[in-house]
Amino acid sequence: MATLTKKPIQIYLRSEQLEALRSLAGRRNVSVAALIRQAVDRLLVDVPADEDSLRDIIGLFDSGLGDLAAKHDEYLARSIREESA
Repeated sequence: MATLTKKPIQIYLRSEQLEALRSLAGRRNVSVAALIRQAVDRLLVDVPADEDSLRDIIGLFDSGLGDLAAKHDEYLARSIREESA
C-alpha cells in the first residue's frame, strides 16, 4: 500500500460502536483507525451519482475528438507546447 498523507480528525462513537470496532480490528489484526478509513472509502465509492457533484460536469464539453479518452496525454502535451510557443 502506498504511503498516505493522513489528517487527524476527532469523532465521537457510542461505546458499543467502539467496542465492536475494537473487536473487529483485533480479529483482522488492523487498527481501529484503519477500519474507519476502510469504511469511509467504501462509503465514498457507494455515493449515488446524484450526490456526486463532479459527475454533473460529465458530458458538458464535446472536444470533437473521438479518441480523447485514449490519447488525452498526447493532446494535453500538444496544447501545452502550443501555448508555450
